[in-house]
Amino acid sequence: IAEGYGREVRGSYQQFLRIAQGSLKELETQLLIAERTGIASNGTAASLLASTESVGTLLRLLIRKLSAD
Repeated sequence: IAEGYGREVRGSYQQFLRIAQGSLKELETQLLIAERTGIASNGTAASLLASTESVGTLLRLLIRKLSAD
């Protein structure tokens, strides 16, 4: 995200935000796998997944705001 912002071009910034969304989805997948295999407890995974949902919402809102301007 910082790299895209540092390029000072809105399109680049938006692209890096979309990449961050993809990385967030990868993290969510890994958390679900960790939960199913017993590496992470249900409570830990649920807490982290709630955090990823919050971050995802912020990313989507920021991308929408940048697209609207």
